[in-house]
Amino acid sequence: MRCIPNMLIMAPADENECRQMLYTGHQHQGPSAVRYPRGNGMGVELESNFTALEIGKGRLMRESTASEGEKVAILSFGTLLPNALEAAEKLNATVADMRFVKPLDEALIKQLAQTHDVLVTLEENAIAGGAGAGVIEFLMKEKQLKPVLNLGLPDQFIVQGTQEEMHAELGLDAAGIERAIRDYLAK
Repeated sequence: MRCIPNMLIMAPADENECRQMLYTGHQHQGPSAVRYPRGNGMGVELESNFTALEIGKGRLMRESTASEGEKVAILSFGTLLPNALEAAEKLNATVADMRFVKPLDEALIKQLAQTHDVLVTLEENAIAGGAGAGVIEFLMKEKQLKPVLNLGLPDQFIVQGTQEEMHAELGLDAAGIERAIRDYLAK
């Protein structure tokens, strides 16, 4: 859907963000979509008021204290945020809840690219043409040469199972994310 002009695409990390994104899409004057997550919510406390989110703005959830040469930033799109945060604790990585697939938070991406050695995009969506591809397109447009690891769904049919089973099988649970990043850094 990223190829549709003027399309607003949001990816909530939890049920409260989903609720606020549905409201944001309703208030938006143009086409919008919310990647509606499968399964149950995480049990976060819901805000009582509806609030339209600032379009195209992500938020930093964790900042790395690693030294130069080892700094990793995980750009999480959607419900894999808890897995990203768990992996980041073991890797001492920065984590951003990107919230918007389109428009991307270009200022946040630039900031992370300038202050980190490796960027990792994480989404519960196809890698091909997904949010990670959008991040790479933006970095190339800005002539920001930065190693980027895209984690998400492979270009194949996925068998059925619970979210936890699928995350583990596809390497999108915290252990799989950590392993993929460590393997990438070792190259």
